[in-house]
Amino acid sequence: MKQFLLLLTAFFLVHLSAVSQEKPAPVPALVNANQDIPKEVIKATREFRERLLADPYRPAYHFCIPEGNGMPGDPNGAFYSKGRYHLMFLYNRSGDGFSWGHVSSKDLLSWRFHPDAIFPGDGDDGCFSGGAFVDDDGSAILSYWMLWGAKGIGLAQSADPDYSIWEKSKNNPVIKSTEWGITDTKDASGEDIHFGSADPSNIWKKDGHYYILTGNLLLLRKYGSRGHGLPANDYEKGSPLPADSVSYQGDHLSLFVSDDLKQWKYMHDFYKSERRWTSKTEDNMCPSFLPLPSDPSGGKPSGKHLLLFISHNRGCQYYVGSYANDHFFPENHGRMSWKDNAYFAPEALIDGKGRQIMLSWIFDDRPDSIKNYYGWTGTYGLPRSLWLGSDGTLRMRPIKELETLRMKEDMVSNVKVNSGSEVKLNKLGKELMELEVTIQPNNAMQYGVKVCVSDDGREETLIYYDKSDKKLKFDTRKSGLQFGRKIIEEAPLELKNEEPLVLRIFVDKSIVEVFANDRQAIGRMIYPTLGGMGISMFSEGGNIEAKSVKAWELSPSNPY
Repeated sequence: MKQFLLLLTAFFLVHLSAVSQEKPAPVPALVNANQDIPKEVIKATREFRERLLADPYRPAYHFCIPEGNGMPGDPNGAFYSKGRYHLMFLYNRSGDGFSWGHVSSKDLLSWRFHPDAIFPGDGDDGCFSGGAFVDDDGSAILSYWMLWGAKGIGLAQSADPDYSIWEKSKNNPVIKSTEWGITDTKDASGEDIHFGSADPSNIWKKDGHYYILTGNLLLLRKYGSRGHGLPANDYEKGSPLPADSVSYQGDHLSLFVSDDLKQWKYMHDFYKSERRWTSKTEDNMCPSFLPLPSDPSGGKPSGKHLLLFISHNRGCQYYVGSYANDHFFPENHGRMSWKDNAYFAPEALIDGKGRQIMLSWIFDDRPDSIKNYYGWTGTYGLPRSLWLGSDGTLRMRPIKELETLRMKEDMVSNVKVNSGSEVKLNKLGKELMELEVTIQPNNAMQYGVKVCVSDDGREETLIYYDKSDKKLKFDTRKSGLQFGRKIIEEAPLELKNEEPLVLRIFVDKSIVEVFANDRQAIGRMIYPTLGGMGISMFSEGGNIEAKSVKAWELSPSNPY
């Protein structure tokens, strides 16, 4: 617990430095395509690329921020248009400040790099998290948080066929802050009202009107009571809480409406924040609000909506609910990070098939000195397809396109493991791998798979089902000798009678992700040091049998 608190404190010192007022960064100088490139630059570029290709920890098929400082490294501005997926990535461009890199892809696996979409200049000193929207005329609009100080929410638009040229709105900030991340104003009766003006969501359009949501971290810091895990403020130093502080506690979103994308009107809180699902210390930032399909392949909308978001102290989570009369009514709540906040900053889109697809940032958990040595930081989880289950709860699985990376398949059948023992699955393990394990219903209390096992057994990553807790567990305490969080992550998962446990496990050098029965998923950075690729199955409290174990070596998809 002490180690986790130290890690959490370190995260806030770094991440929330971006949620405080800083000296404006210089405006980036645009690259001159006609200028001669020095031979030294060409040589250094080639050497850097070769260094990344040889990096033992740089993932080969998970998206990585190409170089430099992806901290914070939120995915932003995702949209689908003209047969391509577009994704923006927040990074701190050296010497310039927070900018949005831009990539696009036909398959969400192989990415083409565009010029940075937005960066400091034209009225702001940097661009922080936000979303994207494609209007009826095919133009795309980015919504972002303008840096620094009392600025607010900005928009940028592109009508370029390739979406490589973006122009910030002359009306920025379209939602103005009165202080950092907060807008204080009065309602029609002259009463004080306060709403968030940070981390805008994607825009959506309904009945000819545009809508957008804004996050409440700074509002919570100032007007709500503070709990463990969030930055200190004057209230924790002895000042009394405002009488209405309870109404500002927990996760909230502010809803705005516009007829022309220029003038925006505050409407109200978007939904009711309830303590049965979240604590009073949790904020709502990096929101994404989209309709949920009824099938992983897309198709017709289910009639329900999904609100993805983060709280800074608990990571990625979501509500499934109904959207009516300009309000959202959550019907169930779930998390994608449980013991800490290492799965972070979700971003989602609807593609041409009607699929809702999300990506997220997974914390690197390496010291800054190490990050500088390797020359990059910032890794995204695998794209997840999200849909509504028949019971009204969220379903998730990796996108089908990942199957195109599969190479030779190996399979073993009817693997029996006695209680208190483990069975090695020789020659199945690879550095880049997908593993699918189907375990028949049984009476064992804990059973699952070990991956990235070193020859001497000093390193191993455990993924298993705990029947007593009804949880999927991911144990990284022995995953690597140096880096990564040493923790047992735990996701609620209750198997039905006679339901087999189906695990899909993806190994990509320093990162492992597992998907279970289309109902849960966990992703962690593990940093194995000894190069182990061993796989074994184990069981405690009963015997198990795996009907099938399939393994595929996966092809790299990243350029380097």
